[in-house]
Amino acid sequence: MNNKQLHYFTEVANQQSFSKAAEVLHVAQPAISMSIQKLEQELDLKLFHRSDRKIRLTDEGKRLLIHAKTILKNFADAELEMHELKGLTQGCVRVGIPSMLGSYYFPPILMAFKHRHPNLNLEVIEAGTWQLQQMVEHGELDLGVIVSEFVPETLHTELFLQEQMLVTVDKDHTFATQQSVTYEDFFSEELVMFKEDYFHRKVVDRLAKQVGAQPNIGFETNLIPLIKSIVKQGFGISTLLGMVIEEDDNLVALPFHHPVWLDLSIAWSKDRYLSKANQAFVGFVLDYQSSQKANQAL
Repeated sequence: MNNKQLHYFTEVANQQSFSKAAEVLHVAQPAISMSIQKLEQELDLKLFHRSDRKIRLTDEGKRLLIHAKTILKNFADAELEMHELKGLTQGCVRVGIPSMLGSYYFPPILMAFKHRHPNLNLEVIEAGTWQLQQMVEHGELDLGVIVSEFVPETLHTELFLQEQMLVTVDKDHTFATQQSVTYEDFFSEELVMFKEDYFHRKVVDRLAKQVGAQPNIGFETNLIPLIKSIVKQGFGISTLLGMVIEEDDNLVALPFHHPVWLDLSIAWSKDRYLSKANQAFVGFVLDYQSSQKANQAL
């Protein structure tokens, strides 16, 4: 049993087809079929059910797939770490960032990091916190920015930012002259909300459950400009981070009567090797936030 056999076996299992696996791997189908047959002979086990051109794993194949994925991951991690011993001259950072932070907080960080490490590639994915968490856990992303409140034990996190969730209304709304807004008053209004897999929505749903309220969601969208536009026109209120509306005179941001703070962390899988490129990015984000705090204290 060797690495190539396991690689072919895993791709056939993923595609549930020898021909599709051959296309993905850019290998002739007979070569893949012969490799799988040889693996089955070596193990003296049948790994796939083959009938009517449909391929599915046997129970033994399912067990082997678990080990194969771990072995291939460890092999890739070892290969990457050995390459990185030559220095931080190549590599890729794959990071997932929620839309609000991606639009209003991270742009200067990303540009400054790229300026410091011009040979590294940056791949930035925008998605909801839940989706980003899943992508990090499944190895589709190296890093993800998530809310610490929802972190599973499988991820390691580094807190880098604390931001307050603010009730956002248009300047003519009755709330605009208040100092704060109670949870009950907030849920008495028609709301403009992010979709369910976004961290703001998860927190709002938790608050609603806490006070026994049923949110009246009139609009549901992940587009921040649209949320702001709807609120400005008086068709609902929302919650946003201060950074989103600090330069918008037509919107007013108010804290909840009992303030809601979000602990934002950068996370990665405990079971995967974190490349030097990704380690450099994590360190850069933490250093950037520390310098921001220092400047604000002056």
